Amino acid sequence: MSNRQHTTETMEEEKWDITLTSKESFLSIPWREMFRYRDLLLMFVKRDVIIIYKQTILGPIWFFIQPILTTIVYIVVFGGIAGLSTDKVPKALFYSAGIVMWNYFSESLMLTSKTFLENANLFGKVYFPRILMPVSKMTSGFLKFLVQFLFFILVLIFYVVTGTEVHMNYHILFVPLLVALLAVLGLGIGVIFTSLTTKYRDLTFLIQFGVSLAMYATPVIYPLSSVPEKYRSYILLNPVTYLVEGFRYAFLGAGMWSWSGIGYAAAVASVVLVCGVLIFNKVEKTFMDTV
Repeated sequence: MSNRQHTTETMEEEKWDITLTSKESFLSIPWREMFRYRDLLLMFVKRDVIIIYKQTILGPIWFFIQPILTTIVYIVVFGGIAGLSTDKVPKALFYSAGIVMWNYFSESLMLTSKTFLENANLFGKVYFPRILMPVSKMTSGFLKFLVQFLFFILVLIFYVVTGTEVHMNYHILFVPLLVALLAVLGLGIGVIFTSLTTKYRDLTFLIQFGVSLAMYATPVIYPLSSVPEKYRSYILLNPVTYLVEGFRYAFLGAGMWSWSGIGYAAAVASVVLVCGVLIFNKVEKTFMDTV
């Protein structure tokens, strides 16, 4: 038997566990593969949570310190010096509610926007569903959100116990929906930017600057009710506005709950996610040649 015949027969007998092709639809999401690699997803999440505070003295306590310090700064600067309204809500409650929601959105966006650039070496060495990486960033951000949400609840309990009137209402039941929409928005926008930064590195600077500015276009440090009428329509174009205001309304009774606004946010989140997946699937096939 010739070597050529032996090689052909050997190739025919081989069975591959995974066959990598580039024929999938741009809109396809590898759900089965993501489930198959769920242990890897958990490992990525664990890595993201541990590495941040691995060599720090206080460790995970920083999850609490960050919102506490941010809230204090906002109280002094925006509530005290600038004298911005908080809709008659105690400043600590008002600002901590906005911080919890905004931090989850901004961090999900920022972390997922660095997926390709920060993991190029890993992507070039081993195969796994690439979409798993930005999903892990969103998941690790959610764990941090839970810790900061606990801080908000402790502040809320303190004010309730001390006799402050807080108008919690049944809209609390829909808060998970608001958080889910924040996650989808952050993931979708982040995936779009990480795909584009493989060719246009300038976007890494733009997104850092843009996210900082976007906070001021969102009612985090001020209530929507204090925005002058001529500017309010611009603030309402921001889908995060409805989610932050809805969160405050559910727990504090201050702010705005708008089902049409939440529907608008859901529509924007869906479109952004679909566009993000489309661009991500297209770029991931060739990004190693450009990154």
